[in-house]
Amino acid sequence: MLEADFVIIGSGSAGAAMAYRLSEDGKHSVIVIEYGGTDFGPLIQMPSALSYPLNMSRYDWGYSSEPEPHLGGRVLATPRGKVLGGSSSINGMVYVRGHAHDFDHWAEQGATGWGYADVLPYFKRMEHAKGGEEGWRGTKGPLHIQRGRRKNPLYQAFVEAGKQAGFETTEDYNGSKQEGFGAMEQTIHHGRRWSVANAYLRPALKRGNVRIVNGFARRVVIENQCAVGVEIEARNKIQVVKARREVIVAASSINSPKLLMLSGIGPAAHLRAHGIDVVADRRGVGQNLQDHMELYIQQEATQPITLHSVFNPFCKALIGAEWLLFKTGLGATNHFEAAAFVRSKAGVDYPDIQFHFLPAAVRYDGKAAAKSHGFQAHVGPMRSKSRGAITLRSNDPWAKPEIRFNYMSHPDDWADFRHCIRLTREIFGQSAFDPFRGQEISPGKHVDTDEQLDTFIREHSESAYHPCGTCRMGRADDPTSVVDPECRVIGVDGLRVADSSIFPRVTNGNLNGPSIMTGEKAADHILGRTPLAPSNQEPWINPHWQVSDR
Repeated sequence: MLEADFVIIGSGSAGAAMAYRLSEDGKHSVIVIEYGGTDFGPLIQMPSALSYPLNMSRYDWGYSSEPEPHLGGRVLATPRGKVLGGSSSINGMVYVRGHAHDFDHWAEQGATGWGYADVLPYFKRMEHAKGGEEGWRGTKGPLHIQRGRRKNPLYQAFVEAGKQAGFETTEDYNGSKQEGFGAMEQTIHHGRRWSVANAYLRPALKRGNVRIVNGFARRVVIENQCAVGVEIEARNKIQVVKARREVIVAASSINSPKLLMLSGIGPAAHLRAHGIDVVADRRGVGQNLQDHMELYIQQEATQPITLHSVFNPFCKALIGAEWLLFKTGLGATNHFEAAAFVRSKAGVDYPDIQFHFLPAAVRYDGKAAAKSHGFQAHVGPMRSKSRGAITLRSNDPWAKPEIRFNYMSHPDDWADFRHCIRLTREIFGQSAFDPFRGQEISPGKHVDTDEQLDTFIREHSESAYHPCGTCRMGRADDPTSVVDPECRVIGVDGLRVADSSIFPRVTNGNLNGPSIMTGEKAADHILGRTPLAPSNQEPWINPHWQVSDR
């Protein structure tokens, strides 16, 4: 029989963490439903190969946005992991907790018990951080976090340039002080991608009370307003995986709202229009879609020290061989080894711009490499005011959902992005880059007026692949909330959602870390445990925030 105490849909960042914690004391059985296949093989496990799985239908659901009206009708890729480990197996392996105030904002918006003091102990519980700020980081958790070796002098030049421009530096942006320029953290361990499949799922599967069921989740089975199982399709056969206690949806900010709607939970008129019986009229399902956008600002390098030297087949083969044999060398890093979090202007009390720095001029898909040595910063605003939605295309579970991000629909987003470009130019213009700086490749120095910059943004801005918010957590009496602060779906018993879809607002930085934390904390709520005791540690806030951006 396909039956367990807890049935989790999705083996990604939150789902794997819950499988690990729910099975930890040996008292409960757990089934994890995952449609994707194995994560074995160098294309996933080798950190520097990150652009490959991101663009492979074998590992990715292959979603894309509807034509974006404010980006000239462009259709943007929306990758989501379809493999053991979910998106943690195809992401960029960048580890960011988010800023303390992000979580305080969640609590203010009705996610009581999810303020920074409440979530910090869960971040510590999950982390095995090497080189972080003492007292602020976890050192015994399943998730190994490291810093790159930063051997390339361009990493240091980036941090030094930030300092020369008057910005803060930080020893650990995941510690007390996010604001500033410093080393970037990676979910890489012993030269391998440290996905949740490696950190959480494999250890959990060894316990004997956790198993993976390979199948496509069609809908949650609900009887008398109570979730009792999950209807799946496996080997052309439809069957039900029964849950004795609870069903937990952890299928991503794209697939979780889709599954709820297919199960009769969502905006009633939309469900009826697709011939779906309404179980719970929750108008927030699929709404509140948010993401981070970014641009690559690229500069020629005058010294042959960038990754351009190794973009040829011979060097790639050498790098691959060293990685296969020793798990060392250029194959063992994602190359994101320097970062910055800064504030856009006076009056903003915590960072709202993020930089990833890379000693190469190249795109995520590995294409369009500059024809010369170069370096680049990925930059974008962290708190866009634009909101989108996920809706059903039809009641066929196999039909891809309609994804409308509505990017750049708020006028403030344009001003924020223009500032990001000009700020990056200011940083690249500092004396720290004098020994390395050639011509600007992208946008190019001729792109300077507001109108020219807006055209560049419209044509070249990309998703940073941080979609969230589509099953918003909030007060149970708020009609726009989908789940309450214990992740319970409002109006249906025995059903929870726990993944990035429940974020009330996108956090500051990459979403893998907060998604894992969500799974860690949700597990305690599911088991009815008293949450970990709140922290009394106070994060650093720039004393000049009211008068200056630096």
